[in-house]
Parts: sequence; C-alpha cells; structure tokens
Amino acid sequence: MKFATLKDGSRDGKLVLVSRDLTRYIACDHAPNLQFALDHWNDLTDPLADIATRLESDTDCGQPFDQKQAHSPLPRAYQWADGSAYVNHVELVRKARGAEIPASFWTDPLMYQGGSDSFLAPTDPIVLGDEAWGIDMEGEVAVITGDVPMGVTPEDARKYIRLIMLVNDVSLRGLIPGELAKGFGFFQSKPSSAFSPVAITPDELGDAWDGGKVHLPLNVDLNGKPFGRANAGIDMTFDFGQLVAHAAKTRPLCAGSIVGSGTVSNKLDGEPGKPVADGGAGYSCIAEIRMIETIRDGKPATPFMRFGDNVKIAMCDENGQSIFGMIDQTVQKYTG
Repeated sequence: MKFATLKDGSRDGKLVLVSRDLTRYIACDHAPNLQFALDHWNDLTDPLADIATRLESDTDCGQPFDQKQAHSPLPRAYQWADGSAYVNHVELVRKARGAEIPASFWTDPLMYQGGSDSFLAPTDPIVLGDEAWGIDMEGEVAVITGDVPMGVTPEDARKYIRLIMLVNDVSLRGLIPGELAKGFGFFQSKPSSAFSPVAITPDELGDAWDGGKVHLPLNVDLNGKPFGRANAGIDMTFDFGQLVAHAAKTRPLCAGSIVGSGTVSNKLDGEPGKPVADGGAGYSCIAEIRMIETIRDGKPATPFMRFGDNVKIAMCDENGQSIFGMIDQTVQKYTG
C-alpha cells in the first residue's frame, strides 16, 4: 500500500491511498489521517488493503494524484529520532578535522531526537534567515513504526516497521559546532525536515527490502544536476531493526514514531566516494563532499546552499518508476 496525506487546511491533512504508479488516489474513509490509521493498524489493514487492490485493478478508479497537493505523510509526529547508520559519513566528517572515530561508533548507533511538530511538505520551500548558517540538505530513508515495546530486540523490531519514506533532513552546518560545543545536542541547527509525498508498506519494495534495509539508489539532484546516487542498502552499518531497537532501549515508542537512517553514504573501493560526474555514487549532503575536499586539498570548495538553490530527492525501482514521489524544495529567505 502507498499512503499520502493531502493538504486540506487541517493540521493533519486528509489520508489517501495512492496507486503504485502515483497517478491516482482514493480517500481513506476508514481513517481521517495517517496517525489514526497507525493507531488502529491491526483493525484497518484488511479494509485498506481492499481499497488498494481496487485502485490497482480498476484504472478508472480514483482521482488524479498531484504530488504538489501532498503534505508530508505525517505532517506532525509524536517522535522523530534520526540515526547516523552510515558510519562512513561520520568517519569522513571527523577525519576532516583530524579526529578518529571511537570504536564504539561501529557497534552502538548515533541518534538524536529532532523536532517533529512542524514537518515541511515535500514541495514546500526551505525558508531560512541567513545563508551564513550553512544550509545543507541530507538525503535519507526513514521508517514509521507501530507501537514498539521497550527493550525490543533488533530482530523483533523489524516487525513493528509499518511504512517507509524518504527524508530531506535539513541541517545548518554553521550552527552545529556551537551547539555541540555546549554538550547538549542539536536544536537551532536542525530546522523542519521534509518527507516524501508517499509512504509505503515494506512489501511494495519486493526484493529491494530485506527487512531492515532498502537496496536501491537514493537520487539527489542539486540545481538540476545529479549530486548523489548512493545505494541505501550499501555501507549501512546499522539496519532499521537495530535503529528502532536502539531508540526503544529505555522507553516504548508509540505508533507513528519516525526513525531515520541518517545521510545515505557509500564508499568507493574502500575510499571516500567520487562525484557522480566522475563516475562515483556522489553524495547525499554537501557536507560530505566538503569533507573530502578538505582531506584532499586542505580546504572545502563546494559552497553550501544559497537562496534560490533547489534540491530534489527521489528513489526509483528497477524500471525507473518513482516509488515515493519526489521531494522538490527551493531555499528561500525568511522575511518575517
């Protein structure tokens, strides 16, 4: 099943089921919004699956789906916990400033608790006050869980993954060092994130989903040019079962909790990746190429995003068909 939330003037939007080719939708009369569906998942799975089947079997069924009318699948959520499962990314960031990563980073996931009260729609602009804040996109994959018990094992945690979607986890690189220096984590440096127009049940991915990872490239374009094509299933040190279990170690997670993968990042023959234009998998954030430039040349050359810059994030199946729809955002100056 593929779910979207249409903007209807309310905080939580209108839940719809979307066809596999993302061209049509049917309203979900059984659930007013996605949070309701997640809260009552066991009771609603069969009736929602019947609607999805009807949508696929009858091409005249439903109304045209316009991704520009979609909000993030959950316009707000009870929990947004973002991991850093691609340790290659963390290693590069630390290496650029001459620091080695602790051995524990390979066995114990990094995770921070982000703001979840004001997610951006996938085509909303990224409105910020100052280019000097170091505006960066972060292309990620995320899962939405059901009710997860405290202390769940990584293997069992996979059973509580209800939906999968894409993320642009916007970061303000110029503000991060000062916040981390305080020893209390991110806040101002992590503005509102955006999620893909569509969230899907894992079975929609077929063999590309192994229960914990999505084995497909994440396509990130910056100002109309390919910037990243890293495969989300490669170099993922911690799968989603491990990330969900990490988040639930000392507390349960309620239905509708979102857990992110962190920036998707691939190595190349054991070395830092190369730009797409040079035959590499590229990057899912600007910070990573800047780190590689710093390691190689002593200083970064690629600028962070400026007002007017555009980022697109999507993922396609083996036939080139978009799976989640597209995050398509332009940076704009906040004028008050």
